[in-house]
Amino acid sequence: MRIGVLGAGNMADALATRWARAGHEVRIGARTPAKAVALAERIGAGAAGGGIAEAAAFGEVVLLAVWYEGVQDVLREAGPLTGRVLIDCVNPMEPPFERLKTGEGPSVARRIADASGARVVKAFNLAHESVWRMAPPSFGGRPLGVPLCGDDPAALAAARTLVADLGCVPLDGGGLERAALLEATAAFLVGLWSAGEDPATMITPVEYAGGDPRRTSEPADA
Repeated sequence: MRIGVLGAGNMADALATRWARAGHEVRIGARTPAKAVALAERIGAGAAGGGIAEAAAFGEVVLLAVWYEGVQDVLREAGPLTGRVLIDCVNPMEPPFERLKTGEGPSVARRIADASGARVVKAFNLAHESVWRMAPPSFGGRPLGVPLCGDDPAALAAARTLVADLGCVPLDGGGLERAALLEATAAFLVGLWSAGEDPATMITPVEYAGGDPRRTSEPADA
């Protein structure tokens, strides 16, 4: 798969490295192209670097991995993205993690979809970049689950492939409207981690959750 990565920070580095080494073609774009070129050289595995528009045009799938404040500028620089598959891992949060920078408005994912016309999938926003560098991310023998929120079946299928290529398990998080819940979840979790708490202890095992425990990501006839 050809993957265009918009951004040359830690998240872009971690995910692009794993995907390049899994055999995908990766092109990184940054507003300072030299940074993207330097990152591509560190990654190796055939990765290339350059400008934002170049990386956006290259990718069958485009990963947006920039700070929230830079989203709109990067989208403008990327050029036409209408109908393209775009994975959004942006978190609009900051200490003390009591509210989101988006306020009472739409999620970052919805704003990206509305501004770009892309087929957006929210993913990869619940873990620190160091987790994505693990090969694979696994804790206590259990692969990491990665929630995906999106409306387009083909875009979700592409995202599921990229999740699986990290050694993780894709989780059906529902439509793009649920991305706001995923972004709020990230802020809540980081707030707990920052306070020295372990969020894993608050999750009830599925067999005790009540109702039908069938995974919505499984076929109905499974």
